[in-house]
Amino acid sequence: MRDPLFARGEVTVLGVLNATPDSFSDGGRFVSAGETLDVEAAVAAGLALLGEGVHALDVGGESTRPGAAEVPVEVELARVVPLIEALSKATGAPLSIDTRKARVAEAALLAGASMVNDVSGLRFDPALAGVAAAHGATLLLGHSRGTPDSMQRSPRYDDVLEEVAAELAESVAIACRAGVSRARIAVDPGIGFGKRLEDNLALLANAGWLGARLGLPVVVGPSRKSFLEQLTGDPVDRRDAATVAACASAVMAGADGLRVHAGAAGVRAARIGLALRLAQRPLDARR
Repeated sequence: MRDPLFARGEVTVLGVLNATPDSFSDGGRFVSAGETLDVEAAVAAGLALLGEGVHALDVGGESTRPGAAEVPVEVELARVVPLIEALSKATGAPLSIDTRKARVAEAALLAGASMVNDVSGLRFDPALAGVAAAHGATLLLGHSRGTPDSMQRSPRYDDVLEEVAAELAESVAIACRAGVSRARIAVDPGIGFGKRLEDNLALLANAGWLGARLGLPVVVGPSRKSFLEQLTGDPVDRRDAATVAACASAVMAGADGLRVHAGAAGVRAARIGLALRLAQRPLDARR
């Protein structure tokens, strides 16, 4: 496995493993409405993603889809800790915890995770930064405005690239002040998190610009999101082809990482996008 994750010049692919009953794409796959976690099935799905070539698994116990309500800490812990413990015994691949909460991050890191993916960019629970620092964990800082239940209510930007870059820089500063090494930080522009269609497209098409502006690896997660339906008309269960196109395009534009639901397709999108990026003539030589 690559170390560190999100090394420049490569593309790291995170496989999504949701232990939730209500995630927009695969909710209820491993957690029933009665909160019973099927650990065996979830581990098998995680190992299958790794077998398809993803480099790490991103385990989440709280849906952050538009309109989702906050999940109590104890419920989130019950969903993710047993799964991470089981996965850490079944594989040596890096495990990430997708959470906004310091308590959940702490428990997951103790259970075997080595990375924290915070879609709120430390705005929900700034104490999470200290937890990541204490464990020497990789920290993926996402951009969002508002909370999942409100973020898609009339989002507006005057210059989405500059504003997202500035707000992510604030998140990075919080992490660094808490003791997280910049070498352990990556950023995510938050596709679909308080964004309009045109915002999502600008962020994907300018992933390399964002990485250069912040001096950090950029990870994008367009997988199966609703902006793809706006472009193609496809419902969520038919968006994998559009996801591949979006992922390959973002990597060609400079993205260093992808977060995907379909492992094999995401790995292939990363390869094609990186090959196209490397084949580009430098901008100053295109005349």
